[in-house]
Amino acid sequence: MTIMPANSGQPTKNVRWMLIVGLITVFLAGAAAIVLSVGSWNIPSEAKRMQNPVPATSEAINDGMYNYMQRCQSCHGADGNGKSGRAEELSVKPSDLTDATEMSRRTDGELFYQITHGRSPMPAFQSKLTDTERWQLVDYIRTLSKNPEGPAKQ
Repeated sequence: MTIMPANSGQPTKNVRWMLIVGLITVFLAGAAAIVLSVGSWNIPSEAKRMQNPVPATSEAINDGMYNYMQRCQSCHGADGNGKSGRAEELSVKPSDLTDATEMSRRTDGELFYQITHGRSPMPAFQSKLTDTERWQLVDYIRTLSKNPEGPAKQ
């Protein structure tokens, strides 16, 4: 004859506590992974040092604006503040391209890399726009923050 403990079939308080702690740990690890993926791009140092070969002439900026309106505005917004109607639907909030402080920290090469390679939910534009068109987008994006200091130097 087998004698069963009084709480047979019921998890003990210790087991329940361990399950709760385990679930919280999994949740926090997932949240940390999301924050890291949202907060940082892994941009190679050689990309950061790339210089924009397209001078920021009015023609280049206008061409960049055209492509921005066609491909970027729906998420980043008409003025680049990242508050478009679609932004709320995205898994990652679009960058505020009007933030002069943040934009001054980014080199032209970083912006070009981000436009070229994308990162979910932002698509990559390497096969959709020519190199020149992507550099023109960088020229146009620089006008959105109206940063008198210009881009970061590498």
